[in-house]
Amino acid sequence: MAFSRGAVLFFKLLACLLCLFELSHGKKQFTLKNLPPLRKASSYRTGCPATYDYIVIGGGTAGCPLAATLSLKYKVLLLERGGSPYGNRNVSYMENFHIGLMNMAPDSPAQAFISTDGVINARARVLGGGTCINAGFYSRASSSFIQEVGWDEDLVNKSFPWVEEKIVQWPKIAPWQAALRDGLLQAGVAPFNGYTYDHVSGTKVGGTIFDETGYRHTAADLLAAGDPNNLRVLLHARVHRIVFDSRQGRLKPRAIGVQFTDENGRHHNAFLNNNKDSEIIVSAGAIGTPQLLLLSGIGPKNHLKSHNIPVVLHNKYVGKGMADNPMNSIFIPTRSPPRQSLIETVGITEEGVFIEASSGFGQSSESVHCHHGIMAAEIGQLSTIPPKQRTLEAAQKYTQNKLNLPKEVFHGGFILEKIDGPLSTGHLVLTDTDVRNNPAVTFNYFSHPQDLNRCVYGIKTIERILRTNRFSELSADGTGFSMERVLNMSVQANVNLIPKHTNDTESLEQFCKDTVITIWHYHGGCHVGKVVDQHYRVLGVSGLRVVDGSIFSRSPGTNPQATVMMMGRYMGVKILRERLGRAAGV
Repeated sequence: MAFSRGAVLFFKLLACLLCLFELSHGKKQFTLKNLPPLRKASSYRTGCPATYDYIVIGGGTAGCPLAATLSLKYKVLLLERGGSPYGNRNVSYMENFHIGLMNMAPDSPAQAFISTDGVINARARVLGGGTCINAGFYSRASSSFIQEVGWDEDLVNKSFPWVEEKIVQWPKIAPWQAALRDGLLQAGVAPFNGYTYDHVSGTKVGGTIFDETGYRHTAADLLAAGDPNNLRVLLHARVHRIVFDSRQGRLKPRAIGVQFTDENGRHHNAFLNNNKDSEIIVSAGAIGTPQLLLLSGIGPKNHLKSHNIPVVLHNKYVGKGMADNPMNSIFIPTRSPPRQSLIETVGITEEGVFIEASSGFGQSSESVHCHHGIMAAEIGQLSTIPPKQRTLEAAQKYTQNKLNLPKEVFHGGFILEKIDGPLSTGHLVLTDTDVRNNPAVTFNYFSHPQDLNRCVYGIKTIERILRTNRFSELSADGTGFSMERVLNMSVQANVNLIPKHTNDTESLEQFCKDTVITIWHYHGGCHVGKVVDQHYRVLGVSGLRVVDGSIFSRSPGTNPQATVMMMGRYMGVKILRERLGRAAGV
């Protein structure tokens, strides 16, 4: 039986609408048993005839949900430079949290780097990205951020729960986190907004990707929501450059494939199919994405030529606008060692300052005893040494000497202050053409006066918290060991106590500059309107898109992982809707 052209179009439209409904509501039961095979890059055959609808570079916080979503309808190749998080206790368990960040091996889950500012930092090198090495706190971006970036609020409000239903839980709040909650409220950071994922002024308890046993759930888990028949995941696949077709007659260069090496150093090529809608999507993070664009010939032409990189497209903005949210911490000695906690409670002030806390250390047989968690010197948080004097060797020296410190200097917790934005920005440039090496990154912490004003406000807010009845109860005074001894050992123990002269703004500003550390929320380098368009397609070329935190001009919310995972899902659905709509002629 023959159908009219109108009937055929109707059925195509109906199929498209059903498909879009399925994408938006995702009724497939989620289980990690549906994870696709995680194979080493060496399993990829040279000269393999397979081509793909999408090649996603970077299996991180955005790349995993993005690849999973795209695979529901199309063939996807996901290339991750690191290994698997599964079976690695230093990734999977909170009690081993900072061991993964200490590991300096070439294949460790975290790759250390030092910005030119002197602040020691880290970037993820593992499937699941930053969700494998962070403090686990889950909090959405503000509604104003969603509006500012121009996202479809209805799709955002479907994409956040898609993530949350799979890997996010409410914490069983730790005593130190409960103390911060009470102290914040007594200090006037009100109201108490209860347990919520939403970004609202006041004090709240957020979500966590650690379950009640301390086991970490990561963005890698979200791959189980994809179609394993359409999704190919390669580990230890280092992409060296994106391949372009720049033949004469083309209006603009088109991305057609990638070159990568496997864990044995062997070179491979992978290519898109010939469909005009097929794309390479870079989700390598705020360090890796601008670095890869530069290595592929997209960036300032003089900089590219200085490294003998053939220029595909001159764009002076690649690597510009890099930013990292500065953090400063105050150590509070307590009567007895507090239970380990990372981040569960946050105070969100109207002044653009966020107050959080951490405490204790893991007690497993593998864990490193007597450390300061996310403030540990072992992971580079050398807050008692001015930034320009910090080195990885200094961190190692501290590790060797800490056994000589009295145990009391590890009896306590930290209150952290960090600022929204920030307004201070820097840049990223190549140091060489080896993708395994870190580029040179400058963040220019506190170069904008408003950032410095916010830090001062944050330190004064912590002082108000310490004066509350709740924190007076935790005081170490009169408990059998010398408080003076702890105070005198604070520098050797790599902890900062509340400054003595908090009414002196100038001295507080210097304190902020001297003790600045990171909370690993760096972003930028591929800003919208300068490197990518509103749909995150790279300007001046075709077939290439960026989906990760490098497109942000400020960090979303108090902690970005929730929004970055959501963005992976959001952009996956958006790309599929647009492509399926074009296929149906709508």
